[in-house]
Amino acid sequence: MAAATRLLSLSRFSSTQTLHVSSGWMQRPSQLYFQRYLSMTSPMAAWKNFTYEVKNDVAVMRFNMPDSKVNTLDRTVLNEVKELMEKLRSDEAVKSGVLISGKPDCFIAGADIRMISSCKTSEEVEALASDGQKVLQSLEDSPKPVVAAIMGTCMGGGLETALACQYRIAVNDKKTALSLPEVQLGLLPGAGGTQRLPRLIPFLEAMPMILTGKQAKGKKAKKLGLVDLLVEPLGPGLKPPEARTLEYLEDVALDVARGLAAGKVSTARTQNLQSRLVNWAMQYEFVRTRLFGMVKGQVMKQTKGLYPAPLKIIEVVKTGIEKGKDAGYVAEAETFGHLAMTNESKALIGLFNATTEVKKNKYGKPAKPIKTVAVLGAGLMGAGISQVSLEKGYQVILKDVTAENLGRGQDHIWKEMNLNVKKKKITSFERDQLICNLESTVAYDGFDKVDMVIEAVFEDINIKHKVIKELEQVSL
Repeated sequence: MAAATRLLSLSRFSSTQTLHVSSGWMQRPSQLYFQRYLSMTSPMAAWKNFTYEVKNDVAVMRFNMPDSKVNTLDRTVLNEVKELMEKLRSDEAVKSGVLISGKPDCFIAGADIRMISSCKTSEEVEALASDGQKVLQSLEDSPKPVVAAIMGTCMGGGLETALACQYRIAVNDKKTALSLPEVQLGLLPGAGGTQRLPRLIPFLEAMPMILTGKQAKGKKAKKLGLVDLLVEPLGPGLKPPEARTLEYLEDVALDVARGLAAGKVSTARTQNLQSRLVNWAMQYEFVRTRLFGMVKGQVMKQTKGLYPAPLKIIEVVKTGIEKGKDAGYVAEAETFGHLAMTNESKALIGLFNATTEVKKNKYGKPAKPIKTVAVLGAGLMGAGISQVSLEKGYQVILKDVTAENLGRGQDHIWKEMNLNVKKKKITSFERDQLICNLESTVAYDGFDKVDMVIEAVFEDINIKHKVIKELEQVSL
């Protein structure tokens, strides 16, 4: 029992959390885990894609699309969300709710593109967007607070769903990323994203996210105000790290949901001085004209006006700010329908579908898992392959004919990883961990034990023949 207590106490909240709680209210993570096995739960009500389970006075709505690696939004899912909201409102045993995924790597990956592609007219697409807006508005208007517990991909309609919740909690790891990438398909966020995001986070941060599909992870999302609380991932235990982290996230979300219902957790959010000044200045027309003019100028500089979606996004956001969010929602749905019928959007969606298809593994799992990769050649290509392999968690052996060449390759890898540290994509500790998995050599020592060899030597057929012959002698 003592050992279990010590293990559980290793869990912790992020140091960047901003909970506003009464003294003594928020429980320690170890208490949360202990509570998981003592709390009273009701039998689960089930839909095709969701389960509804009451834990004490909180409804846990778990999204787990069957036979799919990711959760996506389609007509069936939207109807189920609508029914879930009606169930939540009418359930007298419930005071709050938690929306969480049953898939550790994916909260909601966005709308099902096939649903949009199946529409033949802009009016059909507009109606689809309008229906999605209404469903998420019912989530936002819920008299019982709903907490979005985010782990893994949260993109497009997934982020729009989270934005409609009263509180957002996210796992602080590399896989949890929040974004609105619709512009990359020649579209705009069609379920309220163009209206909710600029009202939640600073205008000058919201516009780049909507216009480029830029991702926000962990501490960046917290700093922007996109999420209210971060939780740190857990390590291995009786269950895999992902399963333990998902359970922990749910326990934290349950505790927060009860705090919201009891008035012990505040949803008040503060912005820095610059953002407050911009928001204040936006009430004046000449300031809005100036700011939107600057944004449009940047878009024109980057796109030359060849892509209609970014320019339409600016118009829709401006409509919402100047005429109110109801007018903004109407403009958003209409523009979504219009953009879906453009040649640019159809081409970009076709490119997306083709890219997705190519990424699928048609050969199944390898008989032997790949753990160690050898790279022949420490030039620009070889160093780049080595860096990507290290970042994917492989042990890497980098070989070249001279120590001088190896040195240049190692320097390149170090500089690129150091750049990622400066960009805060990884920590210096993570960089050092990755570098420790790199071994450099001018011989073929250890090549008989590697799982894969990648040839990246100079583009000279004679050199390539020579290298392959040498490799065959030591590895076959």
